[in-house]
Amino acid sequence: MNYILSDGDYRKAMLPFTFTRPVAEIRIGILTLREKWEKWLQTQVSFRTEDYLSKKFPLVTADENVVIIGNILPDVPLVEHIKQLGMGQALVYKNEVLAYGTNEPEKPFRLDDYERVEYKSEVFALKNTWDIFSRNGEALEADFELLTKGRKSAPISDTNSLIHPERIFVEEGATVEHSILNATKGSIYIGKNAEIWEGSLIRGGFALCDHAIVKMGGKIYGPTTVGPYGKVCGEINNSVIFGHSSKGHEGYLGNSVLGEWCNIGAASNNSNLKNNYAKVRLWNYDTETFDHTGLQFCGLMMGDHSKTAINTMFNTGTVIGVNSNIYTPGFPRNFIPSFSWGGASGFKEYQPKKASEAAKVMMARRGKEFDEVEESILNKVFELTQKWRKY
Repeated sequence: MNYILSDGDYRKAMLPFTFTRPVAEIRIGILTLREKWEKWLQTQVSFRTEDYLSKKFPLVTADENVVIIGNILPDVPLVEHIKQLGMGQALVYKNEVLAYGTNEPEKPFRLDDYERVEYKSEVFALKNTWDIFSRNGEALEADFELLTKGRKSAPISDTNSLIHPERIFVEEGATVEHSILNATKGSIYIGKNAEIWEGSLIRGGFALCDHAIVKMGGKIYGPTTVGPYGKVCGEINNSVIFGHSSKGHEGYLGNSVLGEWCNIGAASNNSNLKNNYAKVRLWNYDTETFDHTGLQFCGLMMGDHSKTAINTMFNTGTVIGVNSNIYTPGFPRNFIPSFSWGGASGFKEYQPKKASEAAKVMMARRGKEFDEVEESILNKVFELTQKWRKY
């Protein structure tokens, strides 16, 4: 069977992260949604996404296909039902489509054209950006079980202090020295060739993905995820960093999500709690209003390639788009459009040519090429987000 992950109805709700990726490329727990499905299904999957993303994330079709809505996370009963799904059938949970079997995956979906198969079990789905950090602990524990079941952890240096070592798993090539790892409140997973430097304090749940680094003296509270090739230090609480991003210095990051290729300058901090303890509102790209999150703790949402200078401060519930650069003193507004340059004293438009030049240099430092495909995606995001750059 050929499996396809579709953006479904939640792409707009997951902006700014889905400006540059399909919904299923979001990371939560240890793995991205796509990686979870490939592990569970034991096969590669492809994407049904926006046209401008399809060259980087292509659609692969076959005579028989099952299209899975990309914001849902797999588990045993869901995977069993999806594997049994026939052509012309749609798996439905509380009137929301989870998956459907089709011979024409590029054709627009109409539920009336399908035989409904009702799904009775609970479904874990991402419906808002803040779900990424607020439900990260659940996803992390599920991924930990998936990745470590029946396997033995690589040895860990006896220079470390381990609390509940049975819930700590270290992949081959990882190094951890002179640190405290406490898995009392959640599992700790250290990926291949990842590093935890001396003097770090780690409180699970925590995932440090392949080749990522916690620098000396890092203080991390779970549930937190640092994606592949990420580099972190300072104080981090209940946050998800997708990959190839850096928060490499002192400063606080809490209840937040960073996309890829982001950089947080030294001594930068975000607020995750209002002074009056009120519930936090967060910018919604679809309605162009600030939505009620229902959360008392909610920090920073930062799209790919965005960066801050040293000593940058962010208010509770700040949303930053793609390829923005924040550098002036004081608290900037709590919605910063993509391709913005400035801060509390005002913004100007960050031109795509200059943004692409910076992205090329940053990616080259990590051995990655900023090619024409990457540039075309950023140019399209620049066009799509023009209407919000009204400074």
